[in-house]
Amino acid sequence: MRSTRPLAAFLATVPLLAGTGSAEADSESASADVMVGERVVTVRAEEVAPGLFFITGAGGNMGLSIGDDGVFLVDDQYAPLTDAIRQVIAKLTDQPVKFVLNTHWHGDHTGGNENLGASGTVVIAHDNVRSRMSAEQFESFWDRTTPASAPEALPVVTFSDAVTFHMNGLSIRAFHVAAAHTDGDTIVQFQEANVVHMGDVLFHYWYPYIDVSAGGSVRGTIAAVNAVLSMIDAQTVVMPGHGATVTDKAGLENYRDMLQDVADRIQSMIDAGKSLEEVQAARPTAAWDEEWGQHFMTPELFTKLIYGDLSGGL
Repeated sequence: MRSTRPLAAFLATVPLLAGTGSAEADSESASADVMVGERVVTVRAEEVAPGLFFITGAGGNMGLSIGDDGVFLVDDQYAPLTDAIRQVIAKLTDQPVKFVLNTHWHGDHTGGNENLGASGTVVIAHDNVRSRMSAEQFESFWDRTTPASAPEALPVVTFSDAVTFHMNGLSIRAFHVAAAHTDGDTIVQFQEANVVHMGDVLFHYWYPYIDVSAGGSVRGTIAAVNAVLSMIDAQTVVMPGHGATVTDKAGLENYRDMLQDVADRIQSMIDAGKSLEEVQAARPTAAWDEEWGQHFMTPELFTKLIYGDLSGGL
C-alpha cells in the first residue's frame, strides 16, 4: 500500500507486523526499535536461509542478502524507519547497502529510497515504478491522491522485463509480473537459496489490496501467483509483502485458491446483474473470512474491491 497519511496515523489503524522490544544480535536474528509518535516500532530481521533475512517493521516486508559482495535489500519501508533498518543490518554485517530493489511504487516499500540513496545505495525498480513515483497518483478505491516523490527518491536504474544480480554467491533474479498488485510489480528470486520475495503480489493471511488505479487486477494477481508456483517447490521459502511470517508453496497455493474462489463467485454475480450491495449481502468471502479477513481489508472492503475491478467500476 501507499498512504499519504503520516506513519503515526498509519500505525494507529494498521496492526504492526512485529512486536515491540529488543533482541540480541546473533547469526539468526537482529532487531532495533524506533519511536513513531507515541508508539514503538520494532524492525526485526529473521534468517530464513544462510545470509538471507526476512525483515518486518511497519509497512511492506523487506528481504535482505548479506555477504562479502555487500548488502542487497528488497524494499525499504517508510522513511522514519531508515535508521532502525540500518541498525539491524549493522548487527548482521559491516558491508554497505549496495542495492535496494523496489517491488512496486507504494510508499511503504519506497519510503526509505531518498535516505539510502543519499548514502550511496543504488535504487532499482521496474520502469513503471519510476514513472508512477515521478507523477501524482490517484487511487480511486481510497479516494486519495499521492504527490510525486522527490527526485532523490526515484529509482536510478530501471528495467522492463528482468534483471539478474550476481552477488553473495547468489543469482538474484528480479522479474516483472504484469497487472498484478500494480502495473510495476517485481518478484525477486534468490535462486540458489530457494527463496522468493513476492512484494505485494502476496499478502499472507490478509485480504490483499490491489491497486486497480495503478494497473493492478485480481486476475493478473492470480496469474502472477501461478507463474511463481510453477517455479518453486515444497521447500521454497516465500516472503510476503505483508504478513508477519514467511510461508511456502502450500501457503501460496492457498492464497491463490482464495483469490480464485472469491473472484469466480463475484464474477458470477456480476454476470447475473447483481449490484454491489447485493453481492456484499451474499458474502462471497465467507468461507475465507476467519483466516483472511482480520486486517484493514475487511470482507466488505475486499468484496467492493474485487467487484469494482471485475465490473470495471474502479
